[in-house]
Amino acid sequence: MNTHPFLWLRDSSRRVTFWVSTALALLTMIVLQLLGAPLRTEASLSGIVSFELAGSLAKIEAILTSWDPTTRIYAGLNLGLDYLFIGAYVGAIGLGCVLVAQSLGRHGRLLGAAGVLLAWGMLLAGALDCVENYALIKLLLGSQANILAVAARSCAIPKFLIVLLGLLYVILGAISSSVLGMRSRQRAA
Repeated sequence: MNTHPFLWLRDSSRRVTFWVSTALALLTMIVLQLLGAPLRTEASLSGIVSFELAGSLAKIEAILTSWDPTTRIYAGLNLGLDYLFIGAYVGAIGLGCVLVAQSLGRHGRLLGAAGVLLAWGMLLAGALDCVENYALIKLLLGSQANILAVAARSCAIPKFLIVLLGLLYVILGAISSSVLGMRSRQRAA
């Protein structure tokens, strides 16, 4: 449990940093949703996510053709702002995993170890997201390299999986920790 990626933060600062990161992630997510609204077209039903998961130059070109010059500016702004979002969600979910792992670790080493592993995984998700964004920006700027479309998709899929697992661990772990804590307090009373 002593080897998580947030050891550089004092114990007393982790909760505050978690809440600040969470607030920043939520705020950035709202802005990204607003910027991403024009990106939803027939060729990109899920907006920027369709662009991330396209996986081939043909699909990328279809999406880019469906975006007018103004919409492409929105896409660029979305991809640029996503770098702030990456730092925020990695901090929020990663710290959430550590905090839940510390609580659940009292009830079972495996539960705590899973949270630490997911906290490290969030760093990997952030790195994958950065590579994905770089590839998408190059494509948005006109690159014809199919490898960029493949790289973006190859980074996006594991990124989404790691983030989903991290979120599930934090949410379900926080609920479980609360239930286990209440039971412990009832037994002690």
